[in-house]
Amino acid sequence: MNFDSSIYFITCSDGFSEEEFLRRVEEACKGGVTLIQLREKDKTTREYLSLAQKVHEITRRYGIPLIIDDRVDVALAVDAEGVHVGQSDMPVSIARSLMGKDKIVGATAKTVPQALEAYNQGADYLGVGAIYPTTTKVKTVLTSVDILKEIVKAVPIKVNAIGGLNKDNIHVLKGSGISGVCAVSAIMKADDPCKAAKELREAFYELQKD
Repeated sequence: MNFDSSIYFITCSDGFSEEEFLRRVEEACKGGVTLIQLREKDKTTREYLSLAQKVHEITRRYGIPLIIDDRVDVALAVDAEGVHVGQSDMPVSIARSLMGKDKIVGATAKTVPQALEAYNQGADYLGVGAIYPTTTKVKTVLTSVDILKEIVKAVPIKVNAIGGLNKDNIHVLKGSGISGVCAVSAIMKADDPCKAAKELREAFYELQKD
């Protein structure tokens, strides 16, 4: 599946009412994010499913692919465009066989061997990091920009940097060859998610210039 991972927005509903959460997702869409991952670590399956359906209604209106974190069953149930699996989740090969060849399968990789394994099992893109410490609940191990560059060179698929990234610090990624940046707090917790998405997009495109 063809997709643009340049501004990859990963959601976090903690501390928001559902109404405010969905408003922020829509504002991010208006701001120009190109890919959205719904990431919920603490919801029941039914809660996750309900929220995924509502988010998918929004992302479809803007033509933005929706990726579901961890849960292939939820992704299939809402006909999401893809799924993302971490190192402790379902293997990429199984996620690919369940999702089918026309859906997006992403994977987390922190080393070249992990990246190669994910690629060989059918991943369409990799999330690599954390580049900076993060405030999310996800356990993070910092990844150097040098390792990020090695991973980009090792695999022919899209590689996105993740972890504490925002418009003011992504300059460290210049020359890394990444396809995009992933952002959680920089957009989710911004006073104006639409503006934050626009500014991150501008900063990334500036980064891509020679």
